[in-house]
Amino acid sequence: MTYNDIDEQPRTSPEAPTPGCVGGSQPRQEILWGERRENGIIVAATQPTGCPMPRPKDLSRSLAALDENSTLIAVIEMSQSSWLVAATVPGVERQPTKKLTPDEGGLLRLLHRWRGEAEKAGRTISRIAVAYEAGRDGFWLAPHGSSPWAEGSRLRAHGIEAHVIHPNSIAVSREHRRAKTDRLDTALLKRAFLGWLRGEREHCSMAAIPSLEEEDAKRPSREREKLVGERTRLGNRVKSTLAWLGIRGFKPTLRTAAQQLERLRTPEGEPVPPHTLTELRREMARLRLLAEQIREIETARLERLERQPDHGAHPMIRLLAQVRGLGIETADMLAHEAFSRSLRDRRAVARYGGLTGAPDESGARRREKGLARAGNARVRRGMIQLAWRFLMFQKDSALAQWYRARTADARGATRKALIIALARKLLVALWRLVTTGEVPRGVVLRPAA
Repeated sequence: MTYNDIDEQPRTSPEAPTPGCVGGSQPRQEILWGERRENGIIVAATQPTGCPMPRPKDLSRSLAALDENSTLIAVIEMSQSSWLVAATVPGVERQPTKKLTPDEGGLLRLLHRWRGEAEKAGRTISRIAVAYEAGRDGFWLAPHGSSPWAEGSRLRAHGIEAHVIHPNSIAVSREHRRAKTDRLDTALLKRAFLGWLRGEREHCSMAAIPSLEEEDAKRPSREREKLVGERTRLGNRVKSTLAWLGIRGFKPTLRTAAQQLERLRTPEGEPVPPHTLTELRREMARLRLLAEQIREIETARLERLERQPDHGAHPMIRLLAQVRGLGIETADMLAHEAFSRSLRDRRAVARYGGLTGAPDESGARRREKGLARAGNARVRRGMIQLAWRFLMFQKDSALAQWYRARTADARGATRKALIIALARKLLVALWRLVTTGEVPRGVVLRPAA
């Protein structure tokens, strides 16, 4: 059993209609999934396909023509203390590099200086393209055109293109101990970015730059996730502190836990030592603060949904929350982390969720290495947890029946592999629900609030 297990039932393709070669569109096609063979899956369609669907917002290559004689190309290797900028300057034989303090103004002056060197060499620079890897610095240097970030971007004001490279799309050496320095990294980024500008695939791909509002909408859910993790760590620390005294069964998350500390006794009947008791009181105070902050985030979110039911992703959250077993927190995470993105089809949805397999095939060897884990980790964790809850709250749904039919032997390895497959199917089904309104077969919905 592999992580890429799929249905054997005939189904209708949910993707958008395929455009024809000249114009118009073709009707949806019924795809008949054949049985699994050694080297793959046989697929048949009721109608022949036409021209391949063009990919909107294709970030794997540049669609603008590149004139290398009039384009200044620069990449930035960013760190907390400095930026290393490397460039290809038309008419200049050397490949200049310069270390700067993290400053947009200094970068702008450096690019203008290199433009002047190109003009002295007899080249007219009509385009400047800058790229850097996505990371700690976010997207403020390369804002989206409709984003409030763009209004204050000095690079954009001077007609400079700025792109953000997806780090996982850069191919690196497979040597066990490869040399890694900022200069080597800038050379690697420059080669990949140049191939992308030429319109060639497989060099690198750019990250989709969100608007400031979209990025800010993710903060409450992410903050709550961190606070819940911190609460769990503090609770475990309290339990481990009491364990060395032989005290077990204490629950630090109870409302009366602070009062119960005074009544705790060791197996010998002795009270908790004074310094340990003081430490536990401080830990309990931190736990109370965390609980208040988590409650504040949850209350504010419910108030926003009630006050602005049609704003942004709120309609999507309210629709997802109607599914029995799916709460507001999971609905908020899925809406902002996954479904607010322009995902092309169900395969793109599964890949972004990090719920696809990682096959290892070489010659006659065929094996599965497990989850690729190349997508959004928050979506992956949330969907695996939701898949287990789904089996409890949606027992009569088609997806739950599909899972139970394949885990009748009750083997642990089978259940583990198929819960990933169920999470992937469930993610695609919820994506269809919010994009097309198609309710998964057998799924029970709560009444609309």
